[in-house]
Amino acid sequence: MTELMLRSYWFLRHGQTDWNAANLSQGRTDVPLNDAGLAQAVAAGKAFARHFQNHSMPFTRIVTSPLSRASVTADYVKRAITEAGGPDLPITRDDSMIEVCFGVQEGKPMGEWYNPWIAGDYTPEGAEPFAELRERVVKGLNRILAGDETTLIVAHGGVFRSLRSAMNLPANVRLPNAVPVFAHPEAGQWSLDIEETD
Repeated sequence: MTELMLRSYWFLRHGQTDWNAANLSQGRTDVPLNDAGLAQAVAAGKAFARHFQNHSMPFTRIVTSPLSRASVTADYVKRAITEAGGPDLPITRDDSMIEVCFGVQEGKPMGEWYNPWIAGDYTPEGAEPFAELRERVVKGLNRILAGDETTLIVAHGGVFRSLRSAMNLPANVRLPNAVPVFAHPEAGQWSLDIEETD
C-alpha cells in the first residue's frame, strides 16, 4: 500500500449537483453543477481570493478531476482569484483525481454500504474497490505534490475519503460541497483546517 507523501495541499470538493441535493450516489456519472453549486463555487473562489489579497500565496496551481462538476468549480475558483487581482493560475486536469466508479449504485440513494465498501467487505457490481481507489489517488497525489509547487486539488467526496484513509483519519466522513480544506502534516500527523466561505 502506497504511503501518502507528507506535503501540504489544499482540497476542494466540487459544488452541489442535483444528485447531491437528492442524496444520490454519483460516481463517474458526469452530473453538472446546479445553481446552488455554481454559487458555492463562486463563494469558494472568493474565500481563496482573500488569501491572495492578503499577500499570501496559498497555492500556485490548480489540479482538477476531469469530470465537469469539478472542472467547472475549478474554473470559477480561478476566475474569482483573478478578478480579485490575484494571479492567473494554471489549471491541469488529471485523471488520477476522477471520482470512484460506483457501478450499479450510481444514481441510487446513498445507503449503508459505504463502511463495508471502505473495509473491503463489499464492492458494488461494476464498482472500483476502495483499496484500488486509495492506491490510485495516493499515487496520483504523490506525483502531483512531488514538485516545488503548492497545489489546490478540486475533486470529489470519494476521492477525499480515500485521502482521509491515507492520512490515518476516519475515512467515511462526508466533506461538504465547495468547502476549502487545508491538509497539512505536523510531526507526522495530518491536520485538516476548514476555510470559511460567505
